[in-house]
Amino acid sequence: MMFRKILIANRGEIACRVAATARRMGIAVAVVYSEADADARHVALADEAFLIGSAPAQDSYLRGERIIDVARRCGAQAIHPGYGFLSENEDFARACAQAGLVFIGPPPEAIAAMGDKSAAKRLMEKAGVPLVPGYHGEEQAAAVLANEAQKIGFPVLIKPSAGGGGKGMRIVRKPGEFQGALEAAQREAKASFGDERVLIERYLDRPRHIEVQVFGDSQGNCIHLFERDCSVQRRHQKVLEEAPAPGMTAKRRKEMGAAAVAAARAVNYVGAGTVEFIAEQDGRFYFMEMNTRLQVEHPVTEMITGLDLVEWQLRVAAGEALPLRQADLKMHGHAIEARLYAEDPERDFLPQTGRLQHLRFPQASPQVRVDTGVTAGSTISPHYDPMIAKLIAWGEDRPAALTRLAAALAAVEIAGVRTNVAFLGRVVRGKAFASGELDTGLIERCREELFPAPQPATHEALAAAALAEMLAEADAARSRALGSTDPYSPWDSVDGWRLNQGSHHRFWFAEGGRRHEVTLEFREQDYGVHIDGKVYALAGERLADGALRLRLDGHMVQARAVRVARDWHVFTGGTSVALALEEELQVPEDESAPGSLAAPMPGKVIAVLVKPGAKVEKGAPLLILEAMKMEHTISAPADGVVKAIHFAAGEQVPEGAELLTLE
Repeated sequence: MMFRKILIANRGEIACRVAATARRMGIAVAVVYSEADADARHVALADEAFLIGSAPAQDSYLRGERIIDVARRCGAQAIHPGYGFLSENEDFARACAQAGLVFIGPPPEAIAAMGDKSAAKRLMEKAGVPLVPGYHGEEQAAAVLANEAQKIGFPVLIKPSAGGGGKGMRIVRKPGEFQGALEAAQREAKASFGDERVLIERYLDRPRHIEVQVFGDSQGNCIHLFERDCSVQRRHQKVLEEAPAPGMTAKRRKEMGAAAVAAARAVNYVGAGTVEFIAEQDGRFYFMEMNTRLQVEHPVTEMITGLDLVEWQLRVAAGEALPLRQADLKMHGHAIEARLYAEDPERDFLPQTGRLQHLRFPQASPQVRVDTGVTAGSTISPHYDPMIAKLIAWGEDRPAALTRLAAALAAVEIAGVRTNVAFLGRVVRGKAFASGELDTGLIERCREELFPAPQPATHEALAAAALAEMLAEADAARSRALGSTDPYSPWDSVDGWRLNQGSHHRFWFAEGGRRHEVTLEFREQDYGVHIDGKVYALAGERLADGALRLRLDGHMVQARAVRVARDWHVFTGGTSVALALEEELQVPEDESAPGSLAAPMPGKVIAVLVKPGAKVEKGAPLLILEAMKMEHTISAPADGVVKAIHFAAGEQVPEGAELLTLE
């Protein structure tokens, strides 16, 4: 019998995603939230919401006993863990059963079998699933691991035995680099998963990351729902995923599907899971790991099959058989997903925090889907993953899906934090991705194309910012006039009148290291706009949705300008730029103090690698900072001497805090 109420033990877009399907099925939804998420979208969408702790995940979303207590008190019959947090925690799954609750996921034994990556590979070897040459043993002494790496042959890949998501992974190309990489991998694995054990595998050149969606039920049925290509990654984490995999033959699809089902059957799998393979360019593939949960990228499978995988999860967890058999499954078209993150691609994809001052997504349709857990005004917190949304586009074939995704990305507008939206647009439009030349090193391989030199703001964007500022000042003047004893006072006018001069208004906009002068000259029918020494005829109007329509020398452009503090964020032609409005006599300041190294975001100091007085060369690692479950190495910006170290290992640091001083 189907559940009457479920509790979602997660947050963000997956909590919203699960809630949507449950609501459609007539199932009541309860959620949990931390103090940081009191105003979160998943809380607003739920029938009931329960506070379970403070912002850090270990004090809230990882507190299984509190979540189970809430589920029992609110009358939920089952708990959906989403992904991340407790979704692959065998102890939590077992505790749910002991409390009389259904865990909407696989049996604890399956989670345990696949959760230990080394043990899972030994199990897969017995099941006849192909493996990458490597070491998956229990012995973890550094000398033993170094010796095994020598046997495998460099380059090698160090991976945590527990966990996934790219955290803790290190590529080692030379024997002399092994010890440092091992220590960093163990440290990050311990921080992320509470387990510092690692495995070592041969690192494949130009590999593809291809995974297969599997589903099992309690009646012993097990099927696959085709494959996804997740090769485009940064920091070993996926940013673009698609289904089906480009270039996949029917024969190879059948082989990979059979291997994935064999892997699931080896652990008596029930529910949704993903078997991940690493594939060489010639098509040979090897088992990597199995994720015993729903994947972030499951929407692309839904788009090409027309199925709701969350509904399947709920039905299987309620004891029903799989709705379809393998022969019943068909693919239609192609789907691609882009993950929108608050991160700075220009700074090695460093996660960003802050408030989403402006947020606008493309219109959802059967061909374009937006999965998100945030709204305008939401805060991207340092405590959780910095994902803003997932944008999924479907097309009759891959070129059609690519065209739709590129247009959808161009329609995204975000102000308040740096994002990877423009970067994703470059990848999608790039030659390698468009032609299907995929591998996990695509971003580095195409770095010159994907990280072009910054271009100055276009004259269209500068004209839009100037017009938006004029309209904002006119609105403010009208408000002042309405509240004035003399609504006709000339002092509440913004017509740019100057004594003994023409009627004009001058602005200065700073953009990076550039400064632009824009002068609006008031004329009878339009404006004359002077931008960086060039003169245009400008006319414009504000549309009903707040966008601006400009005509610059007869060239019509549509733009949106959003004010955040003193900055105008201008979105036009699929690009965006932040323009800081300056006072007339203001001189741009150099924000970087010579010799100082500031924390790029809030975090914890994991290790200090130098001592006061040490001489360092440019690029030398100085300190390791952990933030958002990732390690960030702070390096010397130039040759120098360490004058002072302001934080010790283990200390928390706020964003912008000076970590060290170089002389």
